[in-house]
Amino acid sequence: MPTAAEPPRSTAPRGPETTTARVPGPRARLRDGAAVRWSPSRSAAGPRPFWPVLLPVLVALAALTRIPSFLRPVWNPDEGFLATQARMLADGGVLYDTVVDRKPPLLPWLYQGAFAVFGDESLWPLKAAAVAAVAATAALLASLARRRWGDRAGRSAGVLYVLASVCLGPEDAQAANFEVFTVPFMAAAVWCADRRRWAAAGLAVAGAFLVKQTGGAVLLPVLFLLWRSVPRGRERRAALALLAAGTAAPVVAAALATGWRNFLFWTVTGSGSYASFTGSELHVLGRGLGNTAIVAAGCAGLLVPLAAVLRGRVPGRWSVLTADLWVWLAASAVAVLSGFHFFGHYYLQLLPPLALLAAGALRLLPAGRLRAAGLCCALSCSAFLGWAAVADDTELRHARRVAAAVREHTAPDEEVLLWGMHPEGYWLADRAPASRYLTAGLLTNFSGGRDGNRVGQQYGVEGSWRVFRAELEEDPPKVIVDDSRGKPYAPARMPALRSFLAAHYERVERVDGAVVYVRDDASR
Repeated sequence: MPTAAEPPRSTAPRGPETTTARVPGPRARLRDGAAVRWSPSRSAAGPRPFWPVLLPVLVALAALTRIPSFLRPVWNPDEGFLATQARMLADGGVLYDTVVDRKPPLLPWLYQGAFAVFGDESLWPLKAAAVAAVAATAALLASLARRRWGDRAGRSAGVLYVLASVCLGPEDAQAANFEVFTVPFMAAAVWCADRRRWAAAGLAVAGAFLVKQTGGAVLLPVLFLLWRSVPRGRERRAALALLAAGTAAPVVAAALATGWRNFLFWTVTGSGSYASFTGSELHVLGRGLGNTAIVAAGCAGLLVPLAAVLRGRVPGRWSVLTADLWVWLAASAVAVLSGFHFFGHYYLQLLPPLALLAAGALRLLPAGRLRAAGLCCALSCSAFLGWAAVADDTELRHARRVAAAVREHTAPDEEVLLWGMHPEGYWLADRAPASRYLTAGLLTNFSGGRDGNRVGQQYGVEGSWRVFRAELEEDPPKVIVDDSRGKPYAPARMPALRSFLAAHYERVERVDGAVVYVRDDASR
């Protein structure tokens, strides 16, 4: 029973808890949809600005952490593949027909557009776009964290993500490749779903998928948020319809633009042998454990506070267990596992939900733990940037020497075939490929994520050797470079290529382990 001096307490259900502070006056303002009162530490002039301060910081940090990406023309074969694809498309090539890869079309189109505007002699526009992608992802994560846990968590999520985003091997962290452009769409999908903007969430899911298939995993946390936040019945059906329409429209448009059958084959059904790891179990396990250890060490500043909250008796710790973020993390883990290749850049998809979970955990810990986490991430980031500055460039120097040999033996309008796994040679040599298959991997099933098992003509993409032989016989390239260097896809193990070389080419030189063959026009 309340006393006469004590007003009766309301028995109405309480809404979501918000952090408030005693201040003169009852006024509160809305921040990302949540009521937050003025802090007593802020001056009467108004609250400390959030976005005008944080956005420049995130952009500056993203640019600073990606400086090494501008120090080399290419960091890994993905960049070389995309650059060569873009040139072929600009010259009239048709995606999934005369220009092929196992990836969706959005990033090849982005490269093609950048080349059309800025020229195709440098990848700096794509590297600048990667800086923007990192900053955009960080801003979306900051907004999500701020909406749930306040300003400090928002700043923590954004900054910690940027610092962690380069804590991978340099060739994975600094390349303008698929994952760096996938994660902004994934973050945008969750951001829109968190605000119940289902059509926009669907568009973002489609964008993630159209950059890389595994980006579609973000549909799981989006569906979870829909299920949790929208009541059953007509309202939920309407939300599902909006989400489905938003997701399907861009994918259907891309399929129509590239041809339904080819789109489906190259993005979904044609990669069965690539995803199999039969016969390479130990190789796959070693790569997976190695890259997992690298990422765990680089992200210790995120993992340690999260583990401390989950294992300790921290008041309010269950509020960190935001189910949709754990669903997002689990879906991203499945995306990393898919294909069983475990390349370092695959792990980038784990970092957005991990940064959010860490920001949520740090808000429950003393301020000193936030400073310690920030310092740990900053030191890790510095170490990985130092690694990038001194990273081995043997393969790049090799590709440049091979490109110089190709230029020496060909005219600018003559086509060449580089039989290897480094398509950047085409771009560095400024010579057109003689085949739609830019690497030996598509023809032999060889991959850097596998050893020599299940490599050969019989394991290539279905129908690829028939098309490949027709391309070579119709218009034999001026130069063929055997860049296998002892790998299991050497021409000696490929009867069709071996016989074609013997009939029409003569060996002229060896360049850094690669063998250069020039067409013998007298044999034609």
